[in-house]
Amino acid sequence: MASAIVLCRADWEVQECRGCVHKCPNQTEAFGGYDECMLRYSNRSILGARSNSALYYMCSEWNASIPEQFNQEVYKLLDSLQGRAANGSSLLKYASGNTTGPDFQTVYALAQCIPDLSPQNCFDCLTDAYVNLTRCNGKKGGREVGIRCNFRYESYSFFKDVALEAPPPAGTLGDDISKVESLQYDFSIIRAATNNFSNANKLGQGEFGPVYKGELPNGQEVAVKRLSADSGQGDLEFKNEVLLVARLQHRSLVRLLGFCLDGIERLLVYEFVPNASLDHFLFDRVKCGQLDWERRSKIIGGIARGILYLHEDSRLRIIHRDLKASNVLLDAELNPKIADFGMARLFTVDETHGNTKRIVGTYGYMAPEYAMHGQFSVKSDVFSFGVLVLEIVSGQKNSCFRHGESVKDLLSCIWSNWREGTTSNLIDPVLTGSSGSVRDIMRYIHIALLCVQEDVANRPTMGAVVLMLNSHSLSLPLIQESNSRMSESSKLAKSESICVSRNEASITELYPR
Repeated sequence: MASAIVLCRADWEVQECRGCVHKCPNQTEAFGGYDECMLRYSNRSILGARSNSALYYMCSEWNASIPEQFNQEVYKLLDSLQGRAANGSSLLKYASGNTTGPDFQTVYALAQCIPDLSPQNCFDCLTDAYVNLTRCNGKKGGREVGIRCNFRYESYSFFKDVALEAPPPAGTLGDDISKVESLQYDFSIIRAATNNFSNANKLGQGEFGPVYKGELPNGQEVAVKRLSADSGQGDLEFKNEVLLVARLQHRSLVRLLGFCLDGIERLLVYEFVPNASLDHFLFDRVKCGQLDWERRSKIIGGIARGILYLHEDSRLRIIHRDLKASNVLLDAELNPKIADFGMARLFTVDETHGNTKRIVGTYGYMAPEYAMHGQFSVKSDVFSFGVLVLEIVSGQKNSCFRHGESVKDLLSCIWSNWREGTTSNLIDPVLTGSSGSVRDIMRYIHIALLCVQEDVANRPTMGAVVLMLNSHSLSLPLIQESNSRMSESSKLAKSESICVSRNEASITELYPR
């Protein structure tokens, strides 16, 4: 028998692609990677396997002028291309683009999968391939060619623009009916998977309904959110919103696998993340020992990149509006995955142009302009991220911070110690193993305080946050503390009850690009 795979780069002409096939050496099995194509053939079956078996990678011999910043721009660009390539058509899973790096240098990149991969398998293939990016850190170019996917980036233009099918506008299905149907589960399957939604399978309860653990007939573990019946949407609109949210894919986001509609039943099926949420580790005096500084800093970085994707790189501009420790799940390797980032699209919310009459979320994490006036923006998420970083660093809840004999909210305590120059006293004792780690932690605290500044204009964007987290040589801006000395959201938290979040609801807001 003989089997073969040939994948030509999307910007090459047919004749150029045919020339690649003629490069086959006279052997029973071979793998070749060239500028214009990848090919593999064998005297055994190689079709249908999911492994990428990356055998070929290269790095430029030239170093970037500002390596850390250059690396960050490369990661951001490739992350955005990953989702676009994965959600390509059945004939073409390819994306290319460019961004401006340090010193106004343009960075060009592409990502591609063989077209018979499912969107999820393409996304996973590129996720695995991106691991090898570290081999080329600081280099002006790099590439990996695998059997099922590949990527490349350079500091010069190396591809031609390809006209790709534009994504459907928000609110219409167009030709995506078949894609929606492929995401739909039969109610009987989900009911059986969750043991008829038994309490033994219940993982938690949110404003929009309970969440259950389930196991599909193929053995895949899933988390099923059983929505309440008051979304205010018709079935067609609901399906369209599910499709839009399912297209949002990033390694730091919980994946929406599909949905179920059956009468009044509306179910969302997510990937199952085994280690529960961050708060189960962070605020447990035993489990927190598993989170050393290396692990916590990686969790912070992963959350930051996930929020950056939602704000800037996804097909929709998304404001989470309830970023908190319980909405960050941890996978088997304790990598973070942000949950509930698409819920607002599935429910009618009374709001226009960044103002809402319905204040939802969790006090203590809320930006003051949102808690007091219903005004939200990407900077509202930045504020919540800053609070979350301070919790991760201190190991204590923002509304129940113990300092000596006193119990107060975390932000007021952090600001007080920052003014007195004693901020290092608030670091979780588990983390103070070496002077080097303390210096890094203090830098993260500085970045967090930039995020929780009361003046919206003074807060950095998530793009700037990610850059500061990854570029230790970059000077940090000065912190501007407000005259009130305590954010309005912290006052609201104190007025409710110590150590208890008033509202554990989760809601997000998305905007079409």
